Amino acid sequence: QVQLVESGGGLVQAVGSLRPSCAASEGILSTYNLCWFRQALRKEREFVAAINSWGGAAHADSVKGRFTISRDNAKNTLYLQMNSLKPEDTAVYYCALAKGRIRIGTTVLEYDNWGQGTQVTVSS
Repeated sequence: QVQLVESGGGLVQAVGSLRPSCAASEGILSTYNLCWFRQALRKEREFVAAINSWGGAAHADSVKGRFTISRDNAKNTLYLQMNSLKPEDTAVYYCALAKGRIRIGTTVLEYDNWGQGTQVTVSS
């Protein structure tokens, strides 16, 4: 079973940038749809961005224009470029995968193999 491991979170000041990554322990990520969700303290896990196996992407309205999801199939790695960070972006960021298809899912139940998460903290 594919295991996903996130890294690259950290503490950053507002308007700064981070680029978390998500690597697979085995398998070929190019055949899967991949996503980023986040969960802030005492809140539900929410959709951030997702990319299908053909490179099509979707981003939540709250991050559109600031965050960009991308994948490097040669490195078997998923990325989330986060620019113009705000304190409200503070959360644990998780990646997960789904069967490769054109439709890009935006709900938790559509994804499996969740990673352990990486903490992103944005100070004001």
